[in-house]
Amino acid sequence: MRDHPALPPAGPLFTVHSTSEEETVAAGERLGRLLKAGDVVALFGDLGAGKTRFVRGICRALGTDRNVSSPTFTILHEYHAPGLAVNHFDFYRIASASELAGIGFAEYLDSDDGICVIEWADRIEPFLPPDRYDVRMRAGDSPDLRIIDVSRTGGVAP
Repeated sequence: MRDHPALPPAGPLFTVHSTSEEETVAAGERLGRLLKAGDVVALFGDLGAGKTRFVRGICRALGTDRNVSSPTFTILHEYHAPGLAVNHFDFYRIASASELAGIGFAEYLDSDDGICVIEWADRIEPFLPPDRYDVRMRAGDSPDLRIIDVSRTGGVAP
């Protein structure tokens, strides 16, 4: 990743205990306000954890006016925000590293004019850049509770 003077130090940034879709969207907005062109966000979590809703919040914070939906069958949705593109990947159905090359994934990661947000990042973790934001989502003790841990990897630890 390119030099990025506004990046927070590596380590935990915040944790949200979400009990609704809107709280999950709001958590995404909170991260979205930190993002700049060139950033990569890796989302980890099971089916139904709220990853796409979190991405909806990121896009809302960045000023995207399109409806955000999961790109499960197309692998990539591109959203345009003022001054940058939001490249929303969903690797749930990715079968091989050659598919990553086929869609130009490395070029998206190296781009200075957009943000890459990656659902099912665990499926391509060896190909992720070391400097990125990680969002780990898991179920809580009650059926409606989602615990969302946001951290930054790489860079200098606090």
